[in-house]
Amino acid sequence: MNRSAAKNLIERYFRQLTDGCGNDDCDNEFCASCRRFQPLDKNAAAIRALELCKSNAKLCHPLVPPPELDITPLDPKEDFSDVHYLTENTICTILSACQDEADYSTLVRVLGRVFSNAQALIKSFRQDHPDGAGDSGTSIDIASVRRVYDRLHGIEQAQSALLNALVYLAPNVELDLEYLEAYQTDPDYLNVFVILMENGNLHSPEYLDLALPQLCKAMSQLPPDGAARLCRLWSGFEPQHVRRMMETFQQLITYTVVSREYDNRRLVNDDETVVAACECLKVVFYASLIGGEFDVHVEDEADVATPDEVSPHELLGEERLYKKGPPVDLLGKELGVRAIDGRKPLIPFEDFVNESLNDVVEMDKDFTFFKVDAESKFSFQTCPFVLNVFTKNQGLYYDNRIRMYSERRLTALYGVVRGQQPSPYLKLKVRRDHLIDDALVRLEIISTENPSDLKKQLFVEFEGEQGVDEGGLSKEFFQLVLEEIFNPDIGMFTYDEDTKLFWFNSSSLETEAQYTLVGIVLGLAIYNNCILDVHFPMVVYRKLMGKKGTFLDLHDSHPVLHKSLTELLEYTGDVEADMSLTFQISHNDLFGSPVLYDLKEDGEDIPVSKENRREFVELYADYILNGSVGRQFRAFKKGFLMVTNESPMRYLFRPEEVELLICGSRKLDFEALEKTVEYDGGYSKDTTIIKDFWATLHSFGEEQKKQFLQFTTGTDRAPVGGLGKIKMIIAKNGSDTNRLPTSHTCFNALLLPEYSSKEKLRERLLKAITYAKGFGML
Repeated sequence: MNRSAAKNLIERYFRQLTDGCGNDDCDNEFCASCRRFQPLDKNAAAIRALELCKSNAKLCHPLVPPPELDITPLDPKEDFSDVHYLTENTICTILSACQDEADYSTLVRVLGRVFSNAQALIKSFRQDHPDGAGDSGTSIDIASVRRVYDRLHGIEQAQSALLNALVYLAPNVELDLEYLEAYQTDPDYLNVFVILMENGNLHSPEYLDLALPQLCKAMSQLPPDGAARLCRLWSGFEPQHVRRMMETFQQLITYTVVSREYDNRRLVNDDETVVAACECLKVVFYASLIGGEFDVHVEDEADVATPDEVSPHELLGEERLYKKGPPVDLLGKELGVRAIDGRKPLIPFEDFVNESLNDVVEMDKDFTFFKVDAESKFSFQTCPFVLNVFTKNQGLYYDNRIRMYSERRLTALYGVVRGQQPSPYLKLKVRRDHLIDDALVRLEIISTENPSDLKKQLFVEFEGEQGVDEGGLSKEFFQLVLEEIFNPDIGMFTYDEDTKLFWFNSSSLETEAQYTLVGIVLGLAIYNNCILDVHFPMVVYRKLMGKKGTFLDLHDSHPVLHKSLTELLEYTGDVEADMSLTFQISHNDLFGSPVLYDLKEDGEDIPVSKENRREFVELYADYILNGSVGRQFRAFKKGFLMVTNESPMRYLFRPEEVELLICGSRKLDFEALEKTVEYDGGYSKDTTIIKDFWATLHSFGEEQKKQFLQFTTGTDRAPVGGLGKIKMIIAKNGSDTNRLPTSHTCFNALLLPEYSSKEKLRERLLKAITYAKGFGML
């Protein structure tokens, strides 16, 4: 228990021993209200309170207000002292009386008494339902609560009373939930948070310092079933109300982060306020998810199954780093939903990312907490929705590198035991003119004999060529493999001229092994931090993450078909008579011949009508996206999972983020690149040729900029986080010369001679990037 919580708990025992709980029928022998209780003086009560705290003795729910909130009422005849819970009518009556006398002291007293007492709040603003909870899933009349807060909004005295009451209430609620299991005893305890979170002033400066952090700490103590119930309730709210709560917690996180300093000794992971706010934000995140459009499909057990036998990592004592499966998200499990299930949440996913927090998270340490110290340390990877793609990619990078290092250790161990000299790398020796065949044979052997070798760092060697792969040859290998695989003449994939996207050819004659190779290539690219020039629709990444393609996915993968099926769903005429469709469809095979397929048994004899058209559309989409390409995609996914099956990727990233990991960003911000480039060999940002270089590069067209990026880094895409995240070097490569600029794509290094004029620089640079293919990539 932290010092603040312990202090509050001891004070509460002390009040119980001296003042009692106010219940005349109390049977708690440690409470002054109990008839069997022997009175104590204050010194004895203080000592006894400390003993009770240590033994976790029984605590009562106090029925009396704290002394500091008890003020003299306006009129003794109408002091409302018998008000121990609130309704909208009660508030209106008190407010009217106070306004008549221009004195709000009675209102302040009543608000203080009720809002500082959890039991009083639980009974307040109830719906008129005999069995408790109404259709909304709560016994609270939400509309009534909102009207009350609106009435109190402009009254400064009322706002102060609510603030002071919350400061007193929140620590007691935290203790109730943590030590007395208040929610399990009384599920209506949730009403406290329902009422308090409707306060539209929670994000104001007065609350941010003390009250809101205390409320977040209390709410973070809710058990998973309680948090899930709160989540379901909020999911039924209008988006603006969900957004208000999201912004409240986000503002607390941002305010706390920017107002404090963090270093190696004081990590943001240890900041109780930030951690509690993230836990509360998770409830809002899932409320947004299930309140919007989402789908749930059970993953194939084969996708996630792991062997029962002891792994080599466990033999080496590394089982904590390589524990099977991601950490359990208790709230997500309780709700039966994950982030990747979301289609269109109430609040866009991007709005939950907190950039201020991302700036101070040290991912190397956070990764350690995530993998090793999850029971004692908080990791923000358990709340991945607050992290941007770049920060999460850092975590994935650490995971990949540690696995590579571990595979090297295993290789060294086996070498000692077996007396062999195995390679610590995944070595691929290929011929340029037989690239696919060589890669396929080698990777197929590895995946069959020792799949763990795929977890080693990739090392590519082109037969008959000199060069050591420090990353550049791997980039070139990926580029050449993809160019050949996606060649329309091979027929593995079809290309849509309108969408500029590839899709699996359902009539392909290629073996499953070649589709497995494509999957391995994608997995290796992520594992080795390489960007690929691939163009798949989003449904491919959704399916890789364990989802099934649905009608909604046709929008970008098969837009013409999606438009036709949408028109069918929206048609207001006689579907059966006017369209003459049946549950039998036709598509063309590899040779252009029509192939008939029944979407259900005897589909040819089942007409599509207004009543069954939704079923027809869903079956049609399922066949196109899943059934017709099942063989090809299963092999493709098998290869992908060979490399990534133990990675936290599927837990941390959504499908659109996985696409960004593989393909990089299409947005090229060369201004950001200029700010982060380093110089060597005598150049600096103030050197004349460097100024000419950037002026020239900024004047290039979009295609020329892509060629420059390809020439220098081995890919024409920006990495996760944008071009500003590339560690590029521009080094001096001699004085004025007719030689072309060269590059080391392994190190993102441009070797630039000091040309005598800006015109010569432009001419030499354009020639280098235009005719670089096949050479210059070292």
